[in-house]
Amino acid sequence: MRLWTVHPKYLDRLGLVALWRESLLAQAVLKGQTRGYVNHPQLTRFRKSVSPLKSIAFYLQVIFDEAKRRNYCFNAEKFVSIKQVTQIPVTRGQLEYEWIHLKNKLQLRDPLLLKENDKITCTEPHPLFEIYPGLVEEWEAGNKKSPHKL
Repeated sequence: MRLWTVHPKYLDRLGLVALWRESLLAQAVLKGQTRGYVNHPQLTRFRKSVSPLKSIAFYLQVIFDEAKRRNYCFNAEKFVSIKQVTQIPVTRGQLEYEWIHLKNKLQLRDPLLLKENDKITCTEPHPLFEIYPGLVEEWEAGNKKSPHKL
């Protein structure tokens, strides 16, 4: 499961569809509707938020909006539409770590999109997240206390 800190607009087609499915799974976990993935580290920041269910709903809303912009047919009935929520703090190191991780994936799956993304100097986060200085988050599975190692 990867619940990206980077804005979904940077994801390729496969990445956006996977993010949608994984975010719906995360929503089910947070609602207590499944026993799988309950201890997944990617859910840590949602659980620490002011309102985990509103946070994941807003997260899904932004993914849905990006899919709609691309003319994909995601089901809006799968989540409650939330237009505003208290942001969740995430470190700059986490955002940078994920940016490198995404670029590595794009190198294999969508080299043209990678070429477009290489022109970007400041990665925009998903609007749910407020970025502050720091290294890779403690909950990141590949965390070795370095913001640039994968």
